[in-house]
Amino acid sequence: MRQAGTNLPKVGRYNRAVVLDQIQLADGISRREVAQQTGLTPQTVSGIVRRLLEEGIVREDGASKGAGGGRPPTTLRINPDAGCAVGLHFDPAELTCVVVDLLGRPLLSKRHAIRPGAVPSDVVTAMADLVGDVLAEVDVPRSRVLGLGLACPGPIDQDLGLVLAPPQLAHWTRVPLTQMLSDAVGLSVTMDNDATAAAVGERWSGAGRGVANFAYFFFGTGIGGGLVLNHQVYRGGSLNAGEFGHTGVLPGGPACYCGNRGCLESLVSPSAIVAETHRRLADQRGGSVLWEPFSGDPATVDHAAIRMAAAAGDQLAGAVIDEAARHVASVAVNVVNITDVDLVVLGGRGIRHVEERYVDAVVSAVATRPLSRTVRVVDVALSPLGADAAVVGAAALVLHATYSPQLSALLAH
Repeated sequence: MRQAGTNLPKVGRYNRAVVLDQIQLADGISRREVAQQTGLTPQTVSGIVRRLLEEGIVREDGASKGAGGGRPPTTLRINPDAGCAVGLHFDPAELTCVVVDLLGRPLLSKRHAIRPGAVPSDVVTAMADLVGDVLAEVDVPRSRVLGLGLACPGPIDQDLGLVLAPPQLAHWTRVPLTQMLSDAVGLSVTMDNDATAAAVGERWSGAGRGVANFAYFFFGTGIGGGLVLNHQVYRGGSLNAGEFGHTGVLPGGPACYCGNRGCLESLVSPSAIVAETHRRLADQRGGSVLWEPFSGDPATVDHAAIRMAAAAGDQLAGAVIDEAARHVASVAVNVVNITDVDLVVLGGRGIRHVEERYVDAVVSAVATRPLSRTVRVVDVALSPLGADAAVVGAAALVLHATYSPQLSALLAH
């Protein structure tokens, strides 16, 4: 299903975004094909394309192949060098910064550790230094930078640019992070929670490219989610939709910091997986490659070590990961039943080295359990953006807000 434009008056900006979106998705399309895909008149498309060419955002790239008689139509493509966007992912333990071109392709990325307990002013200073270093190294003039996208832990108040009270960040209550960062770097800042940002990145240049309806499961310090419905990022009434990690999975299960019990995050977050692995190691006392390091110093058996052991075939570690994957699969079935999405995407650094275990569990569940399974089987994909999903998604926030058609633009007075 394609997004359709409209020939009503006073919607020029929306139509421009619809045309640009088609050109970006197709990576080679004629004016005639754009008109067919969007429902806009050929005259409207020609006028929009002419302005995009003048601005340098779109370029003509020879004639389309397979054309009929007469003059072959010219192929249109995005000019990736016409601008760039900066992405910044704020994880409680680490900052990651990237610069991407107009196709969402990373040009350079850098990371910077955050000391535990860092206060907002110190983190913003580190953010500004990292952004400055990346822009200097990639040698991009500020005039070509469209803006800075910030992916950070929720909950957030997107309208006011506030980080409200992330459970894993002390001293971060109603912090005006958007304004603080904009003042520090001299760029406009677009902020979203990290999971939604990652979903936007998937829509722009990942597994969700061109998919009308998909759900994204983000595995980081916690478990987040993002929804794209009818080509639009769905944020909900408070702009915090997609909290898949706080779906109830196990009644009476472990207490979650959100105040409920048995949430997905309380069962499959890195800290939960570490706690369960430690419990099994203490009970089993041997029979795992993790036993010796655990008996020497339990802290060495962290989430990364457990994932690596599972990937190497360790039965105890594999059993813990597989149980976590089954919980994720159950929530994926709920999401499919509620939203009727066509695709479920899994990504983030939290499943690195064990991606296929999670994918296999979700594939099996959504093929056999949703009510719609007799109509069609939902696709499941591993994010090609991998551990960089959130930071590339942060940069894509800028591209998405600038160039993708937003229905809100039609509804605004």
